[in-house]
Amino acid sequence: MGIYDFSAETIDGKPAPLADWRDKVVLIVNTASKCGFTRQYEGLEALYRKYRDRGFVVLGFPCNQFGHQEPGDEAEIASFCSLTYEVDFPMMRKIEVNGPTAHPLYAYLKKARRGLLGTEGVKWNFTKFLIDRKGEVVGRFAPGFEPKALEGEIEALL
Repeated sequence: MGIYDFSAETIDGKPAPLADWRDKVVLIVNTASKCGFTRQYEGLEALYRKYRDRGFVVLGFPCNQFGHQEPGDEAEIASFCSLTYEVDFPMMRKIEVNGPTAHPLYAYLKKARRGLLGTEGVKWNFTKFLIDRKGEVVGRFAPGFEPKALEGEIEALL
């Protein structure tokens, strides 16, 4: 099993099988519009623009589980991302990343790459999972880890 076995929905409600990104390096991030790390949208978009022509994509998954920092509906989230950060990378519908109603992709990601001290749960918004071209989870990065600091890891996988 790998990420290609999962599907999501785009922020505008269209099916988004992760197999659509087969053979790409993928960065999966749970996002929020009203978080101290929200400014990372800028860095995530910069990574996407820099590497997308070489087979890299960022997938944003809005989540309201941490401090209720993503209270808006999909239209509000899409508008905020577009107008505030000119986000062009694919954004998905709002999901949960922890607990019994966690999206199946996140259940898989958390088991595939555990966090600090072996913990599974996502601790906060802007936790990042790096996926290689084979669909395998090769890295998990804490919310405070700046997107720009991932350039070396991404370059190595491209």
